[in-house]
Amino acid sequence: MEANVRWVALTAVAPVAWGANYYVTREFLPADRPLYGAALRALPAGLALLALRRRRPYGVWWWRSAVLGLLNVSVFFVLVYAASQLLPTSVASTVMAVSPLTMMFIAWPLVAERPRTAHLSGAVIGLAGVCLMLLMGAGASVPGILASATAVLVSSFGHVLTKRWSGNADLLASTAWQLTAGGLFLLPVAAAVEGTPPALTPPVCVAFCYVALVATALAFTAWFTGLRHLPAGTVGLIGLLNPVTGVLLGTALAGEALTVQQICGLAMVLAGVVLGRPRRADRRAGGREANGGNVGSRGPNQTPALAAHACDPAAERPRHG
Repeated sequence: MEANVRWVALTAVAPVAWGANYYVTREFLPADRPLYGAALRALPAGLALLALRRRRPYGVWWWRSAVLGLLNVSVFFVLVYAASQLLPTSVASTVMAVSPLTMMFIAWPLVAERPRTAHLSGAVIGLAGVCLMLLMGAGASVPGILASATAVLVSSFGHVLTKRWSGNADLLASTAWQLTAGGLFLLPVAAAVEGTPPALTPPVCVAFCYVALVATALAFTAWFTGLRHLPAGTVGLIGLLNPVTGVLLGTALAGEALTVQQICGLAMVLAGVVLGRPRRADRRAGGREANGGNVGSRGPNQTPALAAHACDPAAERPRHG
């Protein structure tokens, strides 16, 4: 039970950091440079993780890193940047809260995780709370809503695909590969479309440090760790802390109004997260899945040495003589 609470708490770091990222992006980063904004978020984060885990992709991870980098980083970051600039902080983060249901239904065919009653109930309650908060959101633009909703679909598919492919690949290394690949995809496109990079004043530099190191490097590592150790439905529900953080920060720092209706919505979101927390049966299923295939985390009977062996490119090469 203590271990389960630890994984939930670690995973929660990601949506809280992402909820704050909407405020930082809207208030401090240039509104007309979404491509550079996404690239300067992804590439420094990927290089920082590569400095911590100096491993290069091997075998199938060359093309997997490219695909996941495109979904989880390049496309997703640009859409989130655009949504952050087009929508109030509370509204932008709230739209993303439909991701639990999206992740659950994508995870069903891709990783054979059938949505459980508790997960569906929690998602419905949380989504109702999100709708309650969203109805009070002022200044919601249609392009902003579309950008945020598309980001939900792209990231949900990318995150479940990450869970399917992760197996025993080193977590920090595979996260670094995705972020670096996504950043490298974005740089030439940004240069061609947006021209020169934005001016890096001290406030902008501090903001980029937050979005790259905290809201990306730290947050994605925590999120992918949760995907290895918890059911996708549970991780998706933990993601509901994203709009909670966005609404609270928008109210406290950006002067956005917090009404009784929004408070009730926040309470429903938190209730949905609690309802969808993993039970013992979920954890046993996750352990069996991890031992039986390339999905999930290291099984209880697999030692760290074996996990490291599975990550070693040399372990895949046949030995002769």
